[in-house]
Amino acid sequence: MHILLVEDQRKLAENIKQFLEFEHLTVTACYDGKDGLEKAMTQEFDLIILDINLPGLDGYSICAMLRQEKKTLPILMLTARTKRQEVIHGLNIGADDYLIKPFDLEELLARIRALLRRNTKEKGLKLSFGRVSLDTRTHEVFLEEKKVELSPREYALLEFLLMRKGSVQDRPTLLEHVWGGRDDLLFSQTVDVHIAYLRRKLGKGVIQTVTGKGYLIPSD
Repeated sequence: MHILLVEDQRKLAENIKQFLEFEHLTVTACYDGKDGLEKAMTQEFDLIILDINLPGLDGYSICAMLRQEKKTLPILMLTARTKRQEVIHGLNIGADDYLIKPFDLEELLARIRALLRRNTKEKGLKLSFGRVSLDTRTHEVFLEEKKVELSPREYALLEFLLMRKGSVQDRPTLLEHVWGGRDDLLFSQTVDVHIAYLRRKLGKGVIQTVTGKGYLIPSD
């Protein structure tokens, strides 16, 4: 899952990013409201963590603009404000949940997982192709009955491809969603390397190469 984090306190943002990436989530962080709005409007994310007090453009305005543009992804707002009416205002303009600073990172993770489950239509989503199955709750992958140990990036790459079975995914898309967006040539080769790792662990028939376009896990 790819999360956009808009938080101007850089130390807090880095702590959140590091914690969530350890939990197999891909995080793109930005530190002012205008940049956050631009990324939310032009890129694809599964959830936004949005601070209210931001330079350039506040979180309320960003949330309202996203909903006006029919962006339906979950929005989790962070706020140092404790007045009930301010929290209600955020929910009324389209936020799905909120956390009051300071907060525990484990609670943040629990809120994120709840929102992502709610947004998938199927709670406790399991993904599969052939002999391969993946549990998005436990982050476990099995080849038939045998558990397969994957690195966080390998897991994120496999999950992303399984969620889009039947659809070819090019390297820039994979880099954006699994690595948070890197466009240099050297780094783009890491996609091919991780595909090779997955094929070695899962077998060559799971992920197909579509010449000149990208990678594909076929529809069942």
